[in-house]
Amino acid sequence: MPNNLKIVSPWSQLALFLGLLGGSLILATIAIIIIPGYHIDRPMTAGTIKLAQTISSIILFGLPAFFYARLTFSDRPFYHLGFRPAPAAGFYLAAILLLLFSYPLEGWLGMLNQKIAMPQWMIKMEQDSDKQVENLLQMKNSADLYINLLVVAIIPAMFEEICFRGALQRIMIYLFKNHWVGIIVTGILFSAFHLQFQGFLPRMFLGILLGAAYWYSGSLWTAILAHAFFNGIQVIMVSQNPRMVNETPVVPWYLVLASMVLVIGILVYMRKRSTLAVASQNE
Repeated sequence: MPNNLKIVSPWSQLALFLGLLGGSLILATIAIIIIPGYHIDRPMTAGTIKLAQTISSIILFGLPAFFYARLTFSDRPFYHLGFRPAPAAGFYLAAILLLLFSYPLEGWLGMLNQKIAMPQWMIKMEQDSDKQVENLLQMKNSADLYINLLVVAIIPAMFEEICFRGALQRIMIYLFKNHWVGIIVTGILFSAFHLQFQGFLPRMFLGILLGAAYWYSGSLWTAILAHAFFNGIQVIMVSQNPRMVNETPVVPWYLVLASMVLVIGILVYMRKRSTLAVASQNE
């Protein structure tokens, strides 16, 4: 692997990635500001919000990972970013089930998160974000559901996974020389970057599960598929009940326990399958 690297030092890779991320943030901000109908201080149409969301996902998350891969690897940059098939088809289903069965556990983490005292500015930021999500998911006809799935589920899943799991997690694992430390740190940064503090713990946990799915499968497609499925379920549920955006569900303890057992079980399965796949490739 080092022979394929143009930039060997993990600290240099991190500096490059952060520089690219900062530049993309500036570029995304400029691109969103010049969108016709975009206003900071007054309400915008759902179409404008969706366009801004799409542009933000592509520029902010896609560009840093793209240029990081091109500048870091001497050949097959996208392969090393994670765009390769999983060694077994079961990894794709396992990743989806991993996130599906984690719903109760994430709900419990959300309840725990709500009990953490936070300054008023954080709460206000969260409320403003919830209002934006409500506007984003407005539906006037059935076609809006498919547009929402594309804008809120598929596009963010693709580009966030490229950025956080494909690029940043790789750097963190390389930096700390421990895959679980790298996965957890990336999950924390993934959640922090969303600036939704009352949902910090559930999103951090989601990031860790996605990171584990990518690590065990060796394929970014497993994380992208699971992330898109997870977001898609939420879009469909909110389309049926918009109030869910502002609600924190009360999850019974037995569902949390069952969720924990299932999540651990799927992770163990993926780890074993990962070991078997590597062993079969070395035979």
